Parts: sequence; structure tokens; C-alpha cells
Amino acid sequence: MVALVRTVAYLGLEARAVEVQCSIAPGLPKFNIVGLADKAVGESKERVRAALSAMGLALPPKRITINLSPADLPKEGSHYDLPIALALLAVMGVTDAEHLTDFIAVGELALDGRVVPSPGVLLAALHASEEEIGLICPAAQGSEARWASEVPVVAAPDLISLLNHLKGTQRLPDPPQGDVEQAPHGPDLKQVKGQETAKRALEIAAAGGHNLLMIGPPGAGKSLLASCLPGVLPELTSAEALEVSMVQSVAGTLEGGRISRTRPFRAPHHSASMAALTGGGLKVKPGEVSLAHLGVLFLDELPEFQRAVLDSLRQPLETGKVDVARANAHVTFPARVQLVAAMNPCRCGHLGDPALACSRAPRCAADYQSKVSGPMLDRIDLHVEVDPVSAADVKHVS
Repeated sequence: MVALVRTVAYLGLEARAVEVQCSIAPGLPKFNIVGLADKAVGESKERVRAALSAMGLALPPKRITINLSPADLPKEGSHYDLPIALALLAVMGVTDAEHLTDFIAVGELALDGRVVPSPGVLLAALHASEEEIGLICPAAQGSEARWASEVPVVAAPDLISLLNHLKGTQRLPDPPQGDVEQAPHGPDLKQVKGQETAKRALEIAAAGGHNLLMIGPPGAGKSLLASCLPGVLPELTSAEALEVSMVQSVAGTLEGGRISRTRPFRAPHHSASMAALTGGGLKVKPGEVSLAHLGVLFLDELPEFQRAVLDSLRQPLETGKVDVARANAHVTFPARVQLVAAMNPCRCGHLGDPALACSRAPRCAADYQSKVSGPMLDRIDLHVEVDPVSAADVKHVS
């Protein structure tokens, strides 16, 4: 007998259909998972074995084979635990396999049988909506799944409750839809004393969607000005908020199904790697430029970033997307961001100040600024000098 359960594989912001096939055949006891599965999926058999044991069930002493079809599609992540367990329970006769054909299942299993959160549930719910079927997911992510239009969602806290729900002996409550977060009260331009030229440049950048570079000495207020930009920009529309939430869902940062209308603001440290900034890694995940999609990407101390890392942003800033190409996957993430960068005029930061500038001026300024390539600077529309504001000037600013 073979049991089938539907699930998905995540490739960027796309959820592709995957069929979990389970077969139990005579032979020496063995539990195999095939279908181009990664380490997390391979370890799933131990979590499934422990979860069934917590329910008082033991695996049959036969040859168990789990096939993840299509077999040539890479499978990554722990969300395959729940569909594997359901396919195994169906072929064991514990639950009716026909009841499972109307659902897509995603979720990680704890050793005691609880169904715990896993990234990407919103993408799975949108895929289920397109297929016009239901979704089985962890109870903690039911609110997140409800953002997909009219998808029947079964939010299971544990495996026993889910089986009772499928048998009709218990009904799991429908999860509430996630909340829309109120915009937090962040930094405001009213907090910036002086810097009228820089504030005007920030308003022009917000109005026209321009990239902005601020050059000035330490303590001039460049970081504060940059953090004020999301408060000047308009709130996300409903469609934009859902798009941003999809990126957060696949990155595993969408908490409690709460969707925010506030534009993202990401400020990675200058030691960030290329994979951290543009996406990638062993398990392809969105980078900072994608997490800042439809929002602001702030790069402080711009010349301190590795030059190759900075140049990797040239194409995303031009096209509004990131294409991550690997030997086993080709993934595209959205990356329509507004870049705000800040830098000191030279390494010491006090070029033009006769009391504080180093002895190598102006040569040190040319060397320091040349760390940023010309093509990268060409993608930044507005360049503004941010002069320091003295204590006397702040005192007289209303």
C-alpha cells in the first residue's frame, strides 16, 4: 500500500508542489527517505519516530520508504516532518488517506508530538489558495496562514489533536487572522537640530525614491537622519505589506502572523558577507537587501564594507531583484529598496578641520573614498555633505 500527502518546497518566494509518498514493504526493518533531501529532511525520520512513540505507536518492523516527488527537486527544511508523519500514519491505517488529499501539510515535529513552527507557512497558504485546497500547519502559525484568501486552515498544536480532528472526534478551532501592527513611533525629523540641507535632501529622496549618500564627520547626525526616512515614506499598501511578509515568512522572521504596514529598515554591519547582504548560503535565504524590500537599506560606514560585497549590490539596485544561482538551485528574491549610505570624508573623519585632521590630508580622503567603486556611486542619485552642528547652534535652534 502507498499513501500520498501533499506539501511544498520553497524556491525563493515560490512554493512548488511536492508529493510525499510512503510505502511499507516486507523486508528487514529500515526507514529510508529519498528524493534529493538535505540533512534536515534526512533527520526527519528520527523526529517522526520519537513523535509516534510519544503517541504510543511503534513503527512496523518492515521496510519503510518515503519518496519526495519530484525526485530531482532539492528539498530543504524541517517542514517536511508533518507530511512524512501523516503519510506514514495513513499507510499504517491510523488515519484515512483520503481525508489528506484535500490538504497541503507543513510543519516541524517535536519529539513529544507537538507541531512546532517552521519558516514559509504564508507561502504554503498562498499556494494552497491557488490550488483551492486546505492547509495543515502548526497552531502557532495559523494566524499567518489566514492571510491567504479563504483557505481552510487546520492549525494543529500536536499530532494527536490533528488525528482526532481528521477522524471527526475533535474539532480544532479556526485560527484568528493575524493582526496588522500599528506603526511604531520611530525617530522623527523634528528630533534633528539644524542640518536643514540634509533634511531637505532626505525629503527629496523620499518624494522621488532616490538613493542618498551622506558624507560628514562622526557625530554629525547621519545615522539619525537615515533612521528618520521610514517615517517620511508612506505606509505600505495591502498588496505591498503581503509581499514584504512573504519575504519575512520564508526568512522565518514573521512572528505571530502579524503584518506591518511600516516600511522595513535594515542596517547591516559593515562586516556583513556577500551572502548575508544579497542572499544565498548553504540553504538559500533572502539577504538584507531582500529583507529591506519596499523599504530602506542603510549602509553606515560605506567604505568599510568589502568592495566585492558592495559591488554585488549594483545589479539588485538596477533591476530590483536578486538572482541567486547555485549548482542545485536558481532562486530569485525581490529587492526594490531605497539605499541610504553614510560615510566619513576620510579615514580619520575630520577632513577640513585644521585642529583634528590628520597629517595625510587630503591624500587620505582620496584613498578612503576610492574604496567605493565608481559604478556603485553612479547608482546613488543624491550626494549631500553633512556638516557638524556645534553646541551653540543646537542651543539656538527651536
